[in-house]
Amino acid sequence: MHRVMIHPADYADCHLAVRRAFELFPIVVTGRKVLVKPNVLRASKSDEAIATNPAVLRAVIDCLEEKKPAGIVVGDNPGLFSYGANEAAFKETGLFDAAKGYYKNIGQEGVPASSDHPATQGLRLSKAVVEADVIISLPKFKTHGLTILTGAIKNSYGLLPGAQKAMLHKQAGSPERFHELVVEVFRLRVPDLFIMDAVVGMEGNGPASIELRTIGRIIASDNAVALDSVMARMAGLDPGVLRFLRHARAAGLGDFDPQAVEILGELTVIPDFKLPPLSGEAISGSAVIQEFLASRTRMRPRSNPETCTVCGLCV
Repeated sequence: MHRVMIHPADYADCHLAVRRAFELFPIVVTGRKVLVKPNVLRASKSDEAIATNPAVLRAVIDCLEEKKPAGIVVGDNPGLFSYGANEAAFKETGLFDAAKGYYKNIGQEGVPASSDHPATQGLRLSKAVVEADVIISLPKFKTHGLTILTGAIKNSYGLLPGAQKAMLHKQAGSPERFHELVVEVFRLRVPDLFIMDAVVGMEGNGPASIELRTIGRIIASDNAVALDSVMARMAGLDPGVLRFLRHARAAGLGDFDPQAVEILGELTVIPDFKLPPLSGEAISGSAVIQEFLASRTRMRPRSNPETCTVCGLCV
């Protein structure tokens, strides 16, 4: 039986909900290295609700500081529009200040990921991911034109630095295949706790839609499959229709059957919640988006012999 907390919250008092999440899903933090990974798709304003809200991140940091960890790192590898601009994206979203000095550009160091799956062999994870004893994921309640919803599982896609994300988009070839690749990336390093910002969510053709919904909740769990299934049910969607959840369950990562998920709180279906097309063609069928993805995989660094130190970061 998996447990999922649904706690009322707004950004002024989300500390209460975040603290409750730590109580319900205790993790050993004292003396350990902790990576906090918000969802930072691209540089945006906090009121656009594209990224995890700074208030949620600050509440998490406040709770962690009380537990005396050996170290805290706050970082993410933003999506296609902000490759290489990690710090700028954090500053514009307000997450840089909310990180209270713990922000680190985790995109500057990558190490080989340990994987026996053909699709993820050869990928690199941010070094901070591999070095962390504990990873806390802070996803956002949003839609996605390719995976329908983007929550706890999809948030781990940002553990990959650089254009690897575009490469996998292109390599997938179809929305169905991409659902599976998202799960395989998630399996490279499964986070230990998930605290979802569902205070203000996103509907329509996400993950950067202008259609926002006030939900007024913080959702938390130590199991991503269960949490994403609750998110789906709140959006009025049967979790079983989401291919990434079916693939995750088959991989033994959790269950989405309502009988296997205990709700701590009240699950209320959001009326008339707008979902993107369930086939995923909102992104896969867009020639403009597909060319943008391809352009990212074609980019190559050009060295300046006068300033190059052969550090390898551009590669």
